[in-house]
Amino acid sequence: MTETVSTLEVRKRLGDILDRVALRHDQFIIERKGRPLAAVVPVAKLERLERVARTQLINAMKDRSGNLSQKEADRLADEAKHRTRSRKRRKA
Repeated sequence: MTETVSTLEVRKRLGDILDRVALRHDQFIIERKGRPLAAVVPVAKLERLERVARTQLINAMKDRSGNLSQKEADRLADEAKHRTRSRKRRKA
């Protein structure tokens, strides 16, 4: 079950929220001023999502690797790194 809670509710109910996530595998979307800010999910689900993302990335790279030179692959990796860093800077 996914429930939306405000940052104020999280402060008041953190222990209860963590128990529900750990024991019942509930999920929470934390909002600030009506906008989603973060999520609290079971660690197992986060690890599973990260594994799926890595697998998809590896498969995509394998599919394209036959058509890419090493130089082109390096350029794409650098471009992805710079895009990720600029997104992090904008969010901070």
